[in-house]
Amino acid sequence: MLKAYRYRIYPNKKQKEFFAKTFGSCRFVWNKMLEEKLKALENKEKIPRITPAKYKEEYQFLKEIDSLALANVQLNLEKAFKNWLKNPKHFGKPKFKKKKDKQSYTTNNQGNTIKVDFQNNLLYLPKIKQGIKIKLHRKFEGKIKSATISKTTSGNYYVSILVETQNNDNKPKEPQNKVCGIDLGVKTFATITNDKGSYKVEHPKYLLKAEKRLKRLQKQLSRKQKGSKNWEKLRKLLARQHEYVANARKDFLHKLSKAIIDENQVVVVEDLSVKGLIKSFLSKHVSDSGWGMFLSYLEYKARWYGRTILTVDRFYPSSKRCSHCGYIYSDMDLSVREWTCPICKTYHDRDENASKNLYRYGLDYLRKSREGTARIQACGECSDSGMVITPVYESSFNEAGSSYLYKCG
Repeated sequence: MLKAYRYRIYPNKKQKEFFAKTFGSCRFVWNKMLEEKLKALENKEKIPRITPAKYKEEYQFLKEIDSLALANVQLNLEKAFKNWLKNPKHFGKPKFKKKKDKQSYTTNNQGNTIKVDFQNNLLYLPKIKQGIKIKLHRKFEGKIKSATISKTTSGNYYVSILVETQNNDNKPKEPQNKVCGIDLGVKTFATITNDKGSYKVEHPKYLLKAEKRLKRLQKQLSRKQKGSKNWEKLRKLLARQHEYVANARKDFLHKLSKAIIDENQVVVVEDLSVKGLIKSFLSKHVSDSGWGMFLSYLEYKARWYGRTILTVDRFYPSSKRCSHCGYIYSDMDLSVREWTCPICKTYHDRDENASKNLYRYGLDYLRKSREGTARIQACGECSDSGMVITPVYESSFNEAGSSYLYKCG
């Protein structure tokens, strides 16, 4: 399997200059090729297949750059252009790159030119004779396929090394008989229900806590002359603060998703429209929560460790359905945080009730999988282990819980 390992690197002055040249050359080649393709499309001519070698005679500085990095620019542009022409609604039109955009380039390990010295903490890349200092916080085993060097807006450099490995870290874990239902909420980050009961995971609110400092730095930056030394100094401070918030959020989401996957065989979540929620009045809260990132972490960790993710349709009434008797409170809006069922008189906390319904959803799936019914798929080729399944709700409800159908997601 392919796995990426990301490390921070500490290039010297000459190495930084080489990276700057490479970033700029890759951006230059992308823009030149894109310009020619768009002109041909505008003139209703055949779209040319261009290679970076075309520009090397006219622009001599391109000969100093790693040719594989430029070749990857061509491949990425061809893919982006092809996707856009094939499905313009789903894929956007390729854009011209700017210097203020993310700076990165990818090179392949052709001829074993990418090496990592674990003893001396050095990274060797094509076109760079001297080793680059690297912080190797964890080791890897396997064949290096490629390396992507990137520079953040705060001025830090990172390398992402793609390795073909058979690492036992991703060996499927022993099957568990545990199920958990996760309801992502507004007041708390998540409410989780399992066989031990329900508990809430408090929202860390990294962005909200740093907002006061971010506003102050932004205000100070606006008062400086753009391009001056003091402006650049404040710009880096502001970028570092944003980077800290992003890293803290990722660390929290990784640890929580790993703990959930370790402890449960079946994890039930709702299919949230994160893009739609970002456009609503909850935009700041949703962005700070990182719901989409959390769900993607759960998904790929489930594939690694042989767990099952059940994604419930977003219109499933998990909050409105009484987890005790099945009554649906249809008139409930987002402002109602607590309610009492008029049929069985059970008091409900909105988020806890939703997670309980999702938990019972998972129990029903686990029961059917033991009986052999949940493994029957329309395509006849899918297995339960590590597969993301989209359940379809069936309206009947009985004492044992809801009745569901399953289809491949």
